Amino acid sequence: MHGWRLRFYNKAMLIEGVFAAVTTPFYPDERVYFRKLEANMTHYSRSLLAGMVVLGSTGEAPMLNDAETLDVLRVAAEATAPDKVLIAGIGRESVKGTVELAEAAAVHKYDAVLVRTSSYYAGQMSSAAVLHYFRSVADRSPLPVLLYNIPKCVPYQIPIEIVAELASHPNIIGIKDSSGSVDRIRDQVAATRSVPKRSVTVTPIFEAVTARMLTPKAEGSSTFVSAGELSGGVALATAPPSAPIKTRIKEVGFQVICGSASAMLASLNEGATGGILALGACAPQACQEVYLAWKDHDLKLAEEKHQRIAGANKRVVGDLGISGVKYACDYNGYYGGQSRAPLLPLTAEEKAEVEGLLAEIRN
Repeated sequence: MHGWRLRFYNKAMLIEGVFAAVTTPFYPDERVYFRKLEANMTHYSRSLLAGMVVLGSTGEAPMLNDAETLDVLRVAAEATAPDKVLIAGIGRESVKGTVELAEAAAVHKYDAVLVRTSSYYAGQMSSAAVLHYFRSVADRSPLPVLLYNIPKCVPYQIPIEIVAELASHPNIIGIKDSSGSVDRIRDQVAATRSVPKRSVTVTPIFEAVTARMLTPKAEGSSTFVSAGELSGGVALATAPPSAPIKTRIKEVGFQVICGSASAMLASLNEGATGGILALGACAPQACQEVYLAWKDHDLKLAEEKHQRIAGANKRVVGDLGISGVKYACDYNGYYGGQSRAPLLPLTAEEKAEVEGLLAEIRN
């Protein structure tokens, strides 16, 4: 990758608000359904979400091979509106494999990468090994790095003291914490409060400026043609932007992002900057309403909005998992489809339960 591109991407990034942890659609024969991925990303782009995370846990990232991963990153980016922050999940077991995906994400103008802990050799992942892994990735990644703590899937919880040590790395900008613990969110905010603030580029109304917003397009060029190339269909195209955007600078510290809709409101009160939410894939508006009420300092309304989604999140995301989220997407106007084996589909009873839980939070 050319030096100018590395310098362009190696910047801090504002990660604030609600992000959907999007699913990866499959055909019944388990091929990636790129047309539906495009449709979903276009649909999310019309929402009030701050952005989307592609190929996180909800995106069944471990189920995809390398070629599929690269295609999903490309198609999702090409179908996403330029004003949405786009984060790529790139966790691999080796530093080399993770950095290669970070480089691929940079080519497609992602704004940051989400990196989980290497876990197959969990018994050998000492504190020194974890520090070495994340530092090595951050040293070589052309995009800003978000740490990813998800003890439900990875048999390792990043200690608070390691988070605090990594927070001083110039290319590590925050952490997504999916432990579900508000106390842990609070402790990470406190432990990283002294990290020097970084200058980030924002819009005049202090929203994030993305790489795609700043990328000039040639006259007559199209925004995406990906699924057409993959399937032989007719691809969509959009006109290039007519004028450069205006920007300003904002100072931000280390950003702690909640990974659970059930804990987001309490986490915001403890200093979290937003949430990357699986429930945001199937009920983005309902999740966003919690954040907007909180940001407007209407804590009573925020609590009411939180209670509206808490039960659905616990059952659909917490208990039923990926298959629950995907069926909820189908029910709520997005394409979910089935999960890849060995994940099991929902039973008829479980589907009825999901429909009941989402009846009042349609999008």
